[in-house]
Amino acid sequence: MRLILLGPPGAGKGTQAQRLVEKYGIVQLSTGEMLRAAVAAQTPVGRKAKDIMASGGLVPDGIVIGIISDRLDQPDMASGFILDGFPRTVPQAQALDDLLKKKHMRLDAVVELRVNESALLSRVETRVAEMRARGEEVRIDDTPEVLSKRLASYRALTEPLIHYYSERRKLLTVDGMMTIEHVTREIYRILAAIGATEARAVEAKASKKAGPARRAAKTAAAKASRTAGKGAGAARKGARAVPKAGKPAPRKAQKAAKKPARKAAAGSKARVAGKTIKSAKKVTKKRAKA
Repeated sequence: MRLILLGPPGAGKGTQAQRLVEKYGIVQLSTGEMLRAAVAAQTPVGRKAKDIMASGGLVPDGIVIGIISDRLDQPDMASGFILDGFPRTVPQAQALDDLLKKKHMRLDAVVELRVNESALLSRVETRVAEMRARGEEVRIDDTPEVLSKRLASYRALTEPLIHYYSERRKLLTVDGMMTIEHVTREIYRILAAIGATEARAVEAKASKKAGPARRAAKTAAAKASRTAGKGAGAARKGARAVPKAGKPAPRKAQKAAKKPARKAAAGSKARVAGKTIKSAKKVTKKRAKA
């Protein structure tokens, strides 16, 4: 299962990603963690990213794609992955599509957690107020002001991905305003539906490939059946032509056998009658002379 989770900050992508990792045994890929691991391992791509990250600059898309490419070659990628934090823009999504195509991989789904931004802001405000009331320290990036900026950035850069993946029939939208449990169940449901659809598609493809072989087998079987039928018919005719022992021959056969005998008998009678007439004529002539 190869997935991307989309949604604005605070939509719950991290929580759902962890549940999907446990459910399907797949790996969560965080571009930030991959970059830090590549730098630590001093890979060629990591060395390129090190200086950029040290100066506080944004790592170019080409370097990020190179790191993702190296990570996808690892053995633990066989079961699939969830991309976290990438892609953030349409060009990044296009680069990812090209990468997966080269590696003969296919993205199964892009799950969008759709939420109400004003409700998100309200949640953050409530959480911050409760933390301050308890005397807890509030993270600098966990305030309504910071969230507003992050939401604006999401709308400008990342929201176009919804249209991009929708056109490619990869987008599946889930109501992120439901409870965490309801969101999880809905994601599981749509992923199960995708799995069933893919299984039917694979079965249909296999059936289509096996079609010519089945037709050839049927044709051969029909031909063999016709040949066997002809042989059986000839055998039956031969059996009818030879009378069984102890049984009289059919009437037609008896008549055919009697014809030569009747002809011979008739010929013999005619010869006898002819001789008799000749003898009678001679006797009559002799008497007339006397």
